[in-house]
Amino acid sequence: MKVSDPHDDHRGLALLREGRVQGLEPIYRRHSAAVYRYLVVLGASREAADDAMQEAFLSLAQQPQAYDPARGQLGAYLACIARHALLAQWRRQGREVDTRDEELEQWNEERMHAPSAEEQHFARHASEALWNAIGQLPFVFREALLLVDIQERSYLEAAQIAGIELNTLRTRVHRARTRLREALNQASPRTSDRPSDRTVPGAPPVSRARGS
Repeated sequence: MKVSDPHDDHRGLALLREGRVQGLEPIYRRHSAAVYRYLVVLGASREAADDAMQEAFLSLAQQPQAYDPARGQLGAYLACIARHALLAQWRRQGREVDTRDEELEQWNEERMHAPSAEEQHFARHASEALWNAIGQLPFVFREALLLVDIQERSYLEAAQIAGIELNTLRTRVHRARTRLREALNQASPRTSDRPSDRTVPGAPPVSRARGS
């Protein structure tokens, strides 16, 4: 299987800007899996994830000039469009998603710290208890954890996707890890320490978070 080449983005965009729709194919091949996994773990059904992902790539094909490389990577741009499309779907269905940070406004950023050994342990082991705990996080925390710890995007890229300031993203990740640790501490050691055969459909293995 051919490994995706970052230059595929440049070639594909050049073709799209010339009005040649075949330029979308290498871009889709390079980014569709990551965008789809992001949407599914965020809470979208497979059908909703498919629709939102297709809307993102269609938007790029129709308006390739709207993407500005100086403002971030193409993958982040596509994920951002897909995110908005998914939220729009949920609103039409009457599903309320709180994307505000009322709790974070009172959080003292001086209390933030580097991930502890325990937090790194949680990030390395995708157990059933872990996935259940992630699913119970508020939307903003779940999204931040997904982007940084699961998809291993940089803090800057994750902030661009979520449409928030970098410091806000860092705070969300920290708060998500804290809540996750608290939730897993309530589980029995046998449940939280044993790797599970069950994984979130379409989700990549959980691994160590990347820095900014």
